[in-house]
Parts: sequence; C-alpha cells; structure tokens
Amino acid sequence: STMSVSAAMAFRQRFRGSTVLFYLSIASLIVPSVLISLGLGVMFQVMQWPTRWYSSGLGAHLTWTLPIAFLIMLGIFNRFNPSYEEAARDLGASDANTFWEIVLPLIAPSLIGVSLLTFTLSYDEFTRTSLVSGQYNTLPLEIFGMTTNVTSPALYALGTLTTLFSFSLITVAYSLYRRLSKQRLSE
Repeated sequence: STMSVSAAMAFRQRFRGSTVLFYLSIASLIVPSVLISLGLGVMFQVMQWPTRWYSSGLGAHLTWTLPIAFLIMLGIFNRFNPSYEEAARDLGASDANTFWEIVLPLIAPSLIGVSLLTFTLSYDEFTRTSLVSGQYNTLPLEIFGMTTNVTSPALYALGTLTTLFSFSLITVAYSLYRRLSKQRLSE
C-alpha cells in the first residue's frame, strides 16, 4: 500500500517517460502468472539466490497486487481535490506535514480498502507462488498439498479457522462502523 500510494502520488504530475513507466508498471497484469513466477524462479537460479517465501515469493505476489493497488490509488487521487493541499501550503505547512495531516486522513478509508483487497488477492494466489516459494509453503500451497492426498480433519479445521477469522474481522469492522455512525449522528 505504501508503494502504491507513493507511485500514484508521483503520477499525479506529468513527467517525461510517464506513459512508458505507467504501462511497464501494469504489464504484469497482462502477462500470465505462470510466466512471471517461472521468470522469477529462473532469475533466482541464475543469480544463485535461494528462493524463499519472503524474497522470491513476496516478489511474485507484488507483481500481482502492486499494479492493482496502484491503479486503484490512481483513481482515488484523480478525484482528490488538490485545493486542500494548496490551502495547507498557503498556511505554511511543509510537504510532509501536508501529506500526514491532510492527504493521508482523506485517503485512509480507501487505503484500508486497497490493503484488504490486495491481501485477499495475495492470500488466494497459488500459481505465482508455486514455483518461487522455496522450502516453506504459503497457506494456499499447504492447502493444495493437503487436498492432493487424502482429505484430513486438519484441512476442515483450517477452513473453519480461516472462515471464523474472516467473519470476526467483518463483525469488528461492522461494529466500528455502527459505533462511528452513531457518534456522528449524536454530534
């Protein structure tokens, strides 16, 4: 999310080569995921780097989630009113203060939504990590490994836990939304 916000903020201004850079940054959405993970796996072998879930696996996930988050943040910044930033600068705020005090609070709900969306996309991604995850498996690879043999009770327990986790997050978010709505109505 941090990288997508930074990239989207950079693309608010036109600069030389921005069109080429834009299309290069979203190219991984067009290329099949197997080719991307195969390319990353070959690159790590040629460079003699060990494949790990936190290096090559994370890189494979970022090739999928970062362009999507970047495109969404571009849409958010396209409808963002720059007069708020101009007013803050007129009042003497620095660029960093303007971002932290004005921009970030205004885009925070969208940023949370983008973070949840990219987490969900990454959580379900199997093909991009199958070739580059290394010695340790991610959760989708582990679930796939459990289903290829005999279905065990551990698989059902894992499904139940992830479902309960998802429902608890939804319940907490809904409760916070209701509480904040009631506070706004009472003010």
